Amino acid sequence: MVKSIIPFVTENIIPWRRILKGYFLILSGKSRLIKHFIFMTDPIADYLTRLRNAIMAHHRVVEVPASNLKKSITKILFEKGYILNYKFIEDGPQGTIKVALKYDPVTKQNAIKKLKRVSSPGLRQYTGYKDMPRVINGLGIAIISTSKGVMTNKEAAAEKIGGEVLCYIY
Repeated sequence: MVKSIIPFVTENIIPWRRILKGYFLILSGKSRLIKHFIFMTDPIADYLTRLRNAIMAHHRVVEVPASNLKKSITKILFEKGYILNYKFIEDGPQGTIKVALKYDPVTKQNAIKKLKRVSSPGLRQYTGYKDMPRVINGLGIAIISTSKGVMTNKEAAAEKIGGEVLCYIY
């Protein structure tokens, strides 16, 4: 019979705001520690959310944990003019990506209006080269993960290869 549950936070595992949570269960006068680990199930959605939150808070620079897929997406955003600059920092086993966001000097509006995750771990979205998605009638971009690497929808259609639709950006 459980008498009471006392929540607490044990420690920060990683300085990227990941928190290890646990609970003390008091069973008939004896206490036990049960740890619940928080794992990141969708790193691309986390990357897009960090960018979205930084844009809404009008930050100039945002740091995100690095991966090869995130590096490819960041390179595409830079090539298409959605971000001002980026820098890959190799510190530790994973490293980080510093992204400098791009704002209009007069209106202070960001170059990125919307970031939308399309394919998720629970529901993957694939497309062939013949029915490639058009974002805002060609004004935005869709980022596609193909067998030849990560590229935009226009590049994938030109090379006649399909793949997984990661996100829409406009």
